[in-house]
Amino acid sequence: MSLIRKFASVGGATMLSRVLGFAREALMAATLGAGNYADVFFAAFRFPNLFRRLFAEGAFNAAFVPLFARHYEGEGRKDAERFSTEVFNVLFSVLLVLTIAMELAMPVLVATIIAPGFADTPDKFDATVTLSMIMFPYLMCMSLAAMMAGILNSLQRYFVAAIAPVFLNVILIGVLGWALYRDTPPADVAFWLSWGVLAAGLLQLAIVTVGARRSGIRVTFRVPKLTPNVKRLLILAGPAAITGGVTQINLVIGQIIASQKDGAISVLQYADRVYQLPLGIVGIAVGVVLLPELARALRGERAEEATHLQSRSVEFTLALTLPAAAAILVISPEIVRLLYERGAFTADTTGTVSGVLAIFGIGLPAFVLIKCFQPAFFAREDTRTPMLFSMISVAINVALALTLFPLFEERGIATAEIVAGWTNALGLLTVLLWRGHWQPDRLLLSRLPRLLFAAAIMGGALWYISGWTDQWFGAEAFTAKLVTMLLLAAVAFVLYFGLAYAIGGLDRNELRQALRRKKGEKPGDETPPDMLA
Repeated sequence: MSLIRKFASVGGATMLSRVLGFAREALMAATLGAGNYADVFFAAFRFPNLFRRLFAEGAFNAAFVPLFARHYEGEGRKDAERFSTEVFNVLFSVLLVLTIAMELAMPVLVATIIAPGFADTPDKFDATVTLSMIMFPYLMCMSLAAMMAGILNSLQRYFVAAIAPVFLNVILIGVLGWALYRDTPPADVAFWLSWGVLAAGLLQLAIVTVGARRSGIRVTFRVPKLTPNVKRLLILAGPAAITGGVTQINLVIGQIIASQKDGAISVLQYADRVYQLPLGIVGIAVGVVLLPELARALRGERAEEATHLQSRSVEFTLALTLPAAAAILVISPEIVRLLYERGAFTADTTGTVSGVLAIFGIGLPAFVLIKCFQPAFFAREDTRTPMLFSMISVAINVALALTLFPLFEERGIATAEIVAGWTNALGLLTVLLWRGHWQPDRLLLSRLPRLLFAAAIMGGALWYISGWTDQWFGAEAFTAKLVTMLLLAAVAFVLYFGLAYAIGGLDRNELRQALRRKKGEKPGDETPPDMLA
């Protein structure tokens, strides 16, 4: 399977999850708006998400995948299965102890970390404690699921791991739809959403566990032991956990600061959901696929293939991310009106959310490039360098957020996050070039300025046209807004890709070859270097 087909497999599943996420957020905006119980739910849900990134996704994507691949390709399936069982039992034990400790300490955690600004409002504080206690076991489910997903990704079975998160949105959409139908009070909606999150975690864990078993890896319960293999994983996973969780760390920092203003947490969450769509489809897909592909190329001492993989990944991500960033920057009010402005979500809220979203659009290419650059370090079992830049970006985010929030409120927090993101991305790029781990090829260097030009022209055209279409976005009818947005999207698509092809930023024949599957090739087959595009 070609590299772009693998990106498309993960990106397609992630896109489905993100689209359903939009539906979920739209229903949530209609039921909870940007009120107190929206703040409560988002604050409570952010905490297990932070630990999920710290203890699971970052660590296992960075450390577990290369080590599992080494065992699988070196000693075979049985050795890889034994390694997986060792890791699973240590991880399960740590998570069980952590979950019990956090449940007991939840009132203190809410007062000091999760939402200290709620302490002066007893109802919000008590509700946040309750919802956090219900949802925190989600961390355990998703951490174990992330390990199983790492196994599937190492075996090039990307789709099952990517499709599992869809079920979180399916379950929450069901809860919200029922709540709207029954006209359920906001406090009860938030309560049942919390139980829906926990149910989704259990379901996702079951899906990826079955997928790993069908791929030939059966993980069983054993007495946990710190074997040399597990110790090596922990050495790599410590810095990787911090690196993988830096986005969540920055969001939690923003949440802590934003809790001083009613509705600010919800505003940041609604804006974050929109820009997470292109980030998820492109950035996460590339990050998931690129790490095992680079690890195999480097183990085989195929430096030219590794360079080619890196260059094509950067080219692919920027080709899709630059126009998305331009669109978010210039038509963020129209996007927010279409997705959210109904029910408890007012026109004033639209103005605030769209302002934050436009700022996030400026940072979108940086967040995607981070997903491209980090695998180049992780595949070399270097988790320390990305961790250092992640820590620098956190420090910048904290300093700027504290400085800018009193002046610009939610926009100040968004600005702090994108400055931190660009610092991280440029730092990783500089070290890659300095160490000689990557030398961008001529094709990438010639196409990048052309892609930037095409995206700029497209953004300018959207800005001009949106002045004429603004009257339809002000209409009450959802259909008028949807049709107008589809027309804007069609114009942007034709203009950007048409111009990019015309000036040589994209090559139609190359893309067609990359998407074409060879005769007899099955999903998950490894592609020789000359077939990667």
